[in-house]
Amino acid sequence: MKLLQKHLAFLYILIFSFITSPQLAAQKKATEPASFPMSWVGKWKGNMTWYQGLQQREGVQMQLHILPADSVDQYSWRIIYGTAGQDNRPYILKPFNKERGHWLIDELNSIVLDQFLIGSRFCGTFTVEGNTIMNCYELQGDSLLVEFYNFQEKPIVITGGGDSTVPKVKTYGMRSHQRAVLKRF
Repeated sequence: MKLLQKHLAFLYILIFSFITSPQLAAQKKATEPASFPMSWVGKWKGNMTWYQGLQQREGVQMQLHILPADSVDQYSWRIIYGTAGQDNRPYILKPFNKERGHWLIDELNSIVLDQFLIGSRFCGTFTVEGNTIMNCYELQGDSLLVEFYNFQEKPIVITGGGDSTVPKVKTYGMRSHQRAVLKRF
C-alpha cells in the first residue's frame, strides 16, 4: 500500500509539472527583460525634462545612439544633448560579466562607469565633484525611458543609532531629476 501511495504521489507531481510547466514558461517569458543590448540597438531621441527642486528648468533634446561597434559584444553608446555640436558624448558599452548583467560604459578618457541590468532596467550610480548620479534606462515597448537622479554625496543628516537595535540612517539631499522618453528615429 505504501509503495502504491508513493507511486501515486510521484505520478501526481509528474502530471502537475506537465500541466503547469507551459504556464510557468509563459509567465517567465512575459516578465523577462528584452535581450540586452541587441533589442536596444538603434538611434533614439526625445525631449528631456529637468527639475531642480520644485522648479522646472528648460528642457533639452536628447539622443542616445546604441549601435554595434567593431569589437565583438561592444556597442557605441553615444549621448547627445541639443545638437551634435553642442554636447556630444561618444562612449563604448562593453560587457564585464554578461551572465550577471554587469556592463561597463567606457567614456574613452580613463573614466569607466559600471552599469547593471536589474530586471528590465539598466542602471548605474557614480559620484563626481560632490554629486552622486543614479541613472536608469528602461525599454518600454517602442520607447526608451531615461532617468537621472542627482543627490549630494555627503548626508544632510544622520539619525537613528540610539542603541544597538537601531541602525544609523543617512539621508541625502536630492538636487535634481531628469527624465526623457526616447523613440527610435
